Amino acid sequence: MKFYAYKRLNRPIALRATSASLKLPDGSRDHLDTSAYSVPQRTVALGVAQHEDWVSARIGLSATLPPGANEPDAPWSDLRVLAVLTDGETNVRTAVELRQDAPGSKDWSGSIEVFRDDHVGRATLAVHAVATVDDVPGRAIAETDDDWTVDVAAEEPLGGLRLDVKQLSFSKSAREWLHAYSDAPWIVDASGRLPTVLVNTDIEGLSDLLGSASGGIENKVHEMLISQMATDVWTAVFHSSVGDLEVESDGSPVFPTDWQGEVLREMLPDVIPGVHVEEALGQVHRRRTGDAGWVELQTRIHYAAVRRAGASKALANALRGLQQMNRGDGA
Repeated sequence: MKFYAYKRLNRPIALRATSASLKLPDGSRDHLDTSAYSVPQRTVALGVAQHEDWVSARIGLSATLPPGANEPDAPWSDLRVLAVLTDGETNVRTAVELRQDAPGSKDWSGSIEVFRDDHVGRATLAVHAVATVDDVPGRAIAETDDDWTVDVAAEEPLGGLRLDVKQLSFSKSAREWLHAYSDAPWIVDASGRLPTVLVNTDIEGLSDLLGSASGGIENKVHEMLISQMATDVWTAVFHSSVGDLEVESDGSPVFPTDWQGEVLREMLPDVIPGVHVEEALGQVHRRRTGDAGWVELQTRIHYAAVRRAGASKALANALRGLQQMNRGDGA
């Protein structure tokens, strides 16, 4: 633990990637979709578009400062917020200043340019709030506690949503509530510290298929099964996350501070596209608690879950494997 001889904020800065695009040799830009970055994994994967000759990447950023940063009686002045990209392998360090979204706002946004020739693998992205404290300029008063990773080669933000997966017999489980779901292959429990997937071992062959590591068609089915499970998980945790939001005095919903907040920040750009995540959360909350609009939103929620789970890619791989197998049988 570090100790400072001056006043600081006692909570970390929350950082999110909000967009990513690649500048190509001809000067055009390829705007990557939201599958290129993951809020839970704090990772941007710039290889998702499979361009090997891109020149630079522009990553949109949004940082939220903890309460107290903008108080009139705060013991600092000249507040600035900086995003810093550091690559230990190439010894390149890039810093940009973020802009305050509105006077008095805790949200700061901007973008950072990542040049392909400056990086060979993974770089670390952090945000620092600096100010003049006790007449000393440039003192750090807050920073991110979990940095982001920018990977210039990865085709996906590895890891995805953190899950707890447990395999057990639903029909014989000591959890009596599971008996009613004895014919279900899995159930998502989003009530705990982390979302849990309970896999039903009563379904013959399911455990073996989930653990498949072969290179044949079984592996393609395994990938498709995992993507379907992940789609169910993303859908369930989204509904869980919006189901019990805290509300401020003016009726505005507040982002949860645990994994539920991470889920919402990742899915909301696909659920309510084209607006800031704060406004998107407000729209979802109003539709869920109001008289209209919640049913119509289910299609967007499912779409967001499918994209996060990589279901299209898994299905395409399975179909390609079946076509190859059929051609082999017909030869």
